[in-house]
Amino acid sequence: MNVKQRTIKNEVEISGVGLHTGKIVSMTIKPAPENHWFKFRRVDLEGQPEVLVDADNVTDTSRGTTISQNGASVSTIEHLMASLIGLQIDNVMIDIDGPEIPILDGSSAIFVKLLEEAGFEEQDADRDYYEISSNIHYAEPERKVEILGMPMDDYRLTCMIDFNSPVLGSQHAAITSIEDFKAEIASSRTFCFLHELEMLVDHGLIKGGDLSNAIVIVDKETSPEELQKLAHLFHNDTVAVAKEGILNNIQLRHQNEPARHKLLDMVGDLALVGRPLKGHIMAARPGHAANVAFAKKIKEQIKKDKTRKKIKVYDPNMPALYDTVEIMKILPHRQPMLMVDKILELTETHVVGLKNVTMNEDLFMGHFPGAPLFPGVLQVEAMAQTGGILVLKTVPDPENWLTLFLKIENARFKAQVTPGDCVIFRCDLMEPIRRGIAKMKGVAMVGEKIVCEAELMAQIVRVNNN
Repeated sequence: MNVKQRTIKNEVEISGVGLHTGKIVSMTIKPAPENHWFKFRRVDLEGQPEVLVDADNVTDTSRGTTISQNGASVSTIEHLMASLIGLQIDNVMIDIDGPEIPILDGSSAIFVKLLEEAGFEEQDADRDYYEISSNIHYAEPERKVEILGMPMDDYRLTCMIDFNSPVLGSQHAAITSIEDFKAEIASSRTFCFLHELEMLVDHGLIKGGDLSNAIVIVDKETSPEELQKLAHLFHNDTVAVAKEGILNNIQLRHQNEPARHKLLDMVGDLALVGRPLKGHIMAARPGHAANVAFAKKIKEQIKKDKTRKKIKVYDPNMPALYDTVEIMKILPHRQPMLMVDKILELTETHVVGLKNVTMNEDLFMGHFPGAPLFPGVLQVEAMAQTGGILVLKTVPDPENWLTLFLKIENARFKAQVTPGDCVIFRCDLMEPIRRGIAKMKGVAMVGEKIVCEAELMAQIVRVNNN
């Protein structure tokens, strides 16, 4: 049964301070129509410009994820995005009167609670999942960052972090299904190291931070004077180092809360793909920059898949429309230059042919006999012969005509063809045939893989007037 898209029933109003800007921001999350996805609307700016949640709109990942479009920006979007994905919401419009999402308690828990109170409304359109069909890999070897997306009929995430810290150590977190997000991940708060906290303060950041919305990991010797300075900075009477190696401003909600929060950030950042996902995402040492780069890789794969879906995959064992003998009645080519074994499909605008590549072909005696490859130039020739069937079927006496190349453009060879491969050639007319001149788009495939493509122009000329 197809899963339907959903939005929220009622508007959600949230106010709070931005973590880095320190500005009070008010936000209203509103229902949105089908196929809308997530958009922000900066209601404080002239024209109320909208910003789509999309990886192509990311402009900064230094201390959170920032997106920009139409002259407007919204920062620190990841916790809100994680709550929307975790609750499997597909469409909302977010009106906001400032540049940064409120930090609240540093997790997604408050967002989740308010969205659940608003209720959900099922919509008519099916949910537009992108299902990862083959492994997608991203790595930054110098930082030992690695993210892998694998096929799975659900959305599962696994995360490992390791900051070479004796206090934090190596931690893991995982959810076996996105439905576990609320219970296992949503309440996990952001964290930072004490040395980072001091640097952020010195650079005028975390103006909206206090010691109630972040776990502070103490990774260095700290004097009583430094602790008192921190307490004063964040409006606390006193702070100390707890036995877990963190400031005692808060208690951990989970023993591996930092790893769970990194997983939360992954869920939020991968909303930048622009549609819900199905797959198992495994990440080692992820961060916002890596998450965004991985989201872009998924988007690239989506574009490739869309192109591939436009091309029908043919069964090479389907009955032949024309076999080799019938092809030789149309084409003048003969062994060893006849490159089409059978025609599978033929209409007024396209033709599909097939060639079985075998080691017995004469060309392999001289063309890389130690590592036989079917030459790219002969792939184009076979494509042209397939197209020649389409063109010559427009005349009543094809045996009296030849097809001659006029032009080859945009030829690309994408994969090797070797003995044992069965190559399917499809040629589609790019425009109607005029004065015996045909312009075609040709694609060669081995299974589902495109191995060659080109645009061909040919003309038929009479060779026998009898």
